[in-house]
Order: sequence, then structure tokens, then C-alpha cells
Amino acid sequence: MQHHAYGYAALITLCLGFAPLAQAELEPISESAMGDVTGQAFMEIENISGASHEFTRMTLGMDVETRVNIDDARIGEINGGSDFSASHIALGHISRDASAVQHDGNTYAVGEVVPFEAVQPYIELAEDHDKTQLSGFRIGFQQARGSVSSLTSSFSGNIGLKLTDSAGTEHDATLFNATSSATDYRATHIGINDDTTDCSAGVNCAPMSHLQSVIVGTDNGDTTTGFTDDFFIGFQREGVEWNSPDGANVINAGKGVFINLPTNMKVDMNTLINQGVSRLQTHRVDMGTKLF
Repeated sequence: MQHHAYGYAALITLCLGFAPLAQAELEPISESAMGDVTGQAFMEIENISGASHEFTRMTLGMDVETRVNIDDARIGEINGGSDFSASHIALGHISRDASAVQHDGNTYAVGEVVPFEAVQPYIELAEDHDKTQLSGFRIGFQQARGSVSSLTSSFSGNIGLKLTDSAGTEHDATLFNATSSATDYRATHIGINDDTTDCSAGVNCAPMSHLQSVIVGTDNGDTTTGFTDDFFIGFQREGVEWNSPDGANVINAGKGVFINLPTNMKVDMNTLINQGVSRLQTHRVDMGTKLF
């Protein structure tokens, strides 16, 4: 079920506009009649107790399908760098092939929008147990699925990606800085964390800019993508252990900006180094797989 902001505005305007014409009298409703009424609040507020922090999560009861383009974004600019820095960011994309099955299991005509789906967005606050200090806040979704594209130069957080080495073995992707040290803070490279990794030489390591499009979501096991509840961006003044909305996972986010980007993708390491992951079409005029 999709709800749009302009729909609510129109409904409110309609109700207010016709309110003076109402002639019916208000009468009490019986308990049995009330029992037949179901509904959902526009906002739900939860208080959650954690090991180190107290959390307050405010969830909006709405679903969104969207395609968004952002020219440039730099977040957490301090000490001569940025926690996150990227250009030409996009949520959702445009179909290039009418016969291709997209991540949601559907086909789309050439030029048709394949939306980013966001269900029940929320804002969550983290406070210390004495509730005297705000330790951080994050913005996320109870469920999310869709493409995220960017030309990224600095990334703080986690990218849930599987990388396959030359022997066919799968590894969890690791973020690195320019000196090949594993880090989740202002990373510039991504690759496989082993004794041979050398980001400057391109051994088991590629620049973040080679990863131009990813599909956020979980693996359904049939080449399609399911919804994830772990996609969020957090802002912390100290380390915070964020819980997944379903309580299944705990994500440790360090001080500063932290983006948790779960994907269902598996990428060959050599392909990532040499050709990179091509960009999906994110503009009406197709500029190719190497958009910028």
C-alpha cells in the first residue's frame, strides 16, 4: 500500500473544506461496533533498552517508491576529510532492457523507472542510560530494497558484499584506506582482506569508485532480492550499538557518520579491479554504464 504526502494534504484539505457543510449529529458508537474497526497509527513510538544506551524509535506508517538523484554529498567534514563523500548519488534506476528480470522479480519496459522501495521510514535516538546526553541518531527503514548508485571517494560504515577470489572462494568484502589497512572509517578502497592485499598495486583491492551501483536487500535464493531492515545512516558522537528493527542483528557504529549498506551482490574480485561494477541508468538520457 502506497501513501503519498500530497494525498494526505488533499484529504485534509477536502475534510476541512467541507466541514462547515456537515449536518449530521455526533452519536456514541457501541463497543461491539468499535471492535470491528481496524487501523494503523501514522506514527509509532518505541522505547528500547540496550546494553549501553536507551533508544527511542519513531516510525512512520507509510510506504514509498521513489527515484532520487543527488549531485554531490559530503557528510562529516572535519579534520581535512569527510566521513562520506560521493557524487552523482541515485536511489532507483531506469530499465535498459525490457526482457531483463530486475531485482524485484519484475520486468520493466525500456525507459521505465525501477523504483527504490522504502517501507516505514524511522528516526531513532540513542541516549546514555542517565538520559543526559544524546549519543547519536539514525535514519532508516523497516524494509528497503532497490538500487543505490554513486561515485564514492570516502565511505564510513559497512557494505554487505561478497567478493570471489581467483580460486572461486567467497569472502565478505572489507573496506580499506589507501595504505591497505582495513577500516570502516573514511575508507577509499574495497577488497578481500588477506596477506596479499595491496590497494596501491590493485591486488585484491579496488577503489570505491569502481563500485558504481549496488542492490540493497537480501538474497531470496532465486536471483531476486528481498527486503532488508538494516539499511540506515547514523550520526554518532560516540560508538553506538544499533539494533535491527526486528531485533535480529546488532550493528556497531563508530563515532561520526556510519552508513550500513546491506546488499545481496556477489562480485568477482578481478572484475571489480579491472572493469568495475557498471552503473545502472539513473538519468532519462542514458549516458552509458560509465556515467561520469
